[in-house]
Amino acid sequence: MDIEQRYDLITRNTLEVVDEESLRKLLAEKERPRLYIGFEPSGLCHFGWMLVANKIRDYIEAGLEVIIFFADWHAQINGKLGGSLETIQLCAEYMKDSFESLGIPRDKVTFVMASEILDNDYWATVIRIGSETSIARVKRAMTIMGRKADNDEVKTSMMLYPLMQPADIFKMDIDIGYGGLDQRRAHMLARDVAKKCGWKAPVAIHTPLVPGLKAMNRMDPAASKMSKSKPDSGILIHDRPEDIEKKLHGAFCPMPGEYDNSVIKVDKTEEGGEATTGNPVLEIARLLLFSGGSKLKIERPEKYGGSFEVASYEELEKAYQNGLHPNDLKHAVAKGIADSLAGSREYFERNPDNYRKFCEAIGREI
Repeated sequence: MDIEQRYDLITRNTLEVVDEESLRKLLAEKERPRLYIGFEPSGLCHFGWMLVANKIRDYIEAGLEVIIFFADWHAQINGKLGGSLETIQLCAEYMKDSFESLGIPRDKVTFVMASEILDNDYWATVIRIGSETSIARVKRAMTIMGRKADNDEVKTSMMLYPLMQPADIFKMDIDIGYGGLDQRRAHMLARDVAKKCGWKAPVAIHTPLVPGLKAMNRMDPAASKMSKSKPDSGILIHDRPEDIEKKLHGAFCPMPGEYDNSVIKVDKTEEGGEATTGNPVLEIARLLLFSGGSKLKIERPEKYGGSFEVASYEELEKAYQNGLHPNDLKHAVAKGIADSLAGSREYFERNPDNYRKFCEAIGREI
């Protein structure tokens, strides 16, 4: 596989690469660049992880060394799971299973826990980053924690969090930082600090955020994302088909043409057609249900036009704009999601231990 083929594989289905020239140079100079994605072990895994798993498979195929980083200390600082490091680390073990259930072989990635790298050198790096970073910049970066710096509940320790994320990158000698668009500020801070300190600046790659099932905020996608801390707003990777159907039935998806323009918008495309944004059911289908030649079957009675298949998101969106009833759209997307997650459900039926232990720790029934 040549450099351009690797580049295309690494960057497909992404929103942003910072920057493209640096990525091409990296691929030309280093046979196996180190890429990482970080997670707080803080809850049950949702369907949005499918997008991450798809990209990790791309990175593996492109010959990258992939590190999946579990930020256990970060989660404790952020007050997740009651601040219990033991529960957070149980969650990390369950998350390893979750990646495997989504088709990521354990021998193709490296799992690293933050508590494994927190030595004197690490904390010296945190202090150095702090010496190069203003309080205002740290406060802006705190949004990656789901926190606002003007909140009286923010603890002093939380100010360390935005400094620790760049330190993770430098400590692990990362070449490429990958994450959803909500991680952009952390990656940009790492790049800025690297330039000031004469360190290696990581390439940053960002993918879209998969929305939850409520009305989307088009001005702030991060506020609408599917989140493991809000399991009722999204689909869990081990949900049963009937649970997925029930959740999709309650999803925000108005009749075509009956939108509030502050929530859903129809824009003209460059090709002269129309594009709908702000509908979470359509957006989930766009991001996750049309890959590798997959088709989506729309089932409906003959008196309403009968059943049909769509082979692309564009076909699905056009059908919706032409009057496809939201209930028929929801049912089709629910069936597509349930089929996509069949492997995860089967995996956890065979390997329930870590899932069960974590659920017991947080007082949740399986």
